[in-house]
Amino acid sequence: MEPTPGGCFIDANVLRSQQMTTLALEYFRSPSRYLGAKALGSKAPGLIVGPLAPIRLTNRKDPTPPKGRPGWARLKPTLAGICGSDLATIAGRTSFYFSPLVSTPFIPGHEVVGTLMDDCEDLPTGTRVVLASVLACAARGEHPPCPECAAGRTNRCDRVTVGHLEPGLQTGYQTQTSGGWSRMMVAHRSQLFAVPHELDDRAAVLVEPLADAIHAALRARIEPGATVLVVGAGTVGILTTLAIRHLTAAGHLMVAAKHHQQRAAAKLAGADEVIRPEHAAKAVRRRTSAVKLTPERGHDFLLGGVDVAIESVGSKGALDLALRTTRAGGRVVLSGIPGPGSDLTPVWFRELELTGAYTSAVERLPDGTERHAFDIAIEMLAAAPRLADMVGATYPLDRWREALDHAMGAGSLGTFKVAFAPQD
Repeated sequence: MEPTPGGCFIDANVLRSQQMTTLALEYFRSPSRYLGAKALGSKAPGLIVGPLAPIRLTNRKDPTPPKGRPGWARLKPTLAGICGSDLATIAGRTSFYFSPLVSTPFIPGHEVVGTLMDDCEDLPTGTRVVLASVLACAARGEHPPCPECAAGRTNRCDRVTVGHLEPGLQTGYQTQTSGGWSRMMVAHRSQLFAVPHELDDRAAVLVEPLADAIHAALRARIEPGATVLVVGAGTVGILTTLAIRHLTAAGHLMVAAKHHQQRAAAKLAGADEVIRPEHAAKAVRRRTSAVKLTPERGHDFLLGGVDVAIESVGSKGALDLALRTTRAGGRVVLSGIPGPGSDLTPVWFRELELTGAYTSAVERLPDGTERHAFDIAIEMLAAAPRLADMVGATYPLDRWREALDHAMGAGSLGTFKVAFAPQD
């Protein structure tokens, strides 16, 4: 047994003897299915997980750590969440902007808790870990790292298409590493965080989305006493609400939630006021003494409004609501992948700050200290074990159509997070 240059111990003879095919859900390029899903998916959602799905259950050769490259190890996923970005990709709703940032075919799944199959630096075989998904400079063998990675902002890495890996902004969108929707994948030490014993797998699979929510809450730069609107109360919206309450001194916190279960969860997460999206402009006007205006066509908007709005859905309607209810000079944070066709006139007219919040990294906290969002998320989940109840259903890989159908209708079904259990 010999160490790789990065300190991961992988017995080549054992590796060869264990190599076999592994069950996985594979995303593949299919222009016809992409166009079909894009055109018909909203009218007949069942087609997206049926004949139009660019997903197939397959047996692939086990992925292996890149030969001669430091710091890689094999990982057996225990649970892997189904994220809104995964669903948007399958449904053909993502922008072509992403096309040079991925390599296909790929195995989705970037919200992962699993077990290490190899010793890797300070993490022994058998360690439960969660995965920070960005394939940044360290994973790609880029030395020296880009300025963003050197500063701990790996989510902004400029080199996600170069190095010894094929293009891929994250694990789950890259062809060599596999992803969580499989029984075996590989990951780099720079991506891995050990899971404490008190955190069960259902809680641990929420670490990645909670870390993203922490990043969004801190990107919002919420001043003490500020009025904040979170648009959307799915998994991302609820976790963002929790992060705002835990990490900031926000004043009045409002959440626009579509479904009954979401409204109840938003209240438990710390919202001061929970409203339906169609009533949000009226509620913000009442709270902030804004002036409501009604255009000849389109929805009402406000002169005045909240100090900060965080859009956590990734849809045109949600972004429009955030833009129309934020005061002049206020800040709108995009934590969901933006939907097409939003009217950006309020950004110009009201001089709004439009801010992106992509995954997570080393974060600067309000007290000036710096910590990785994953470390904060693990602490928060350990202190609130009931959050594991947000994982409302798990499915084996061979029931992938049911799983994706459930995830696409999760809000109306009263579910927050749906996950795959690849080893079942």
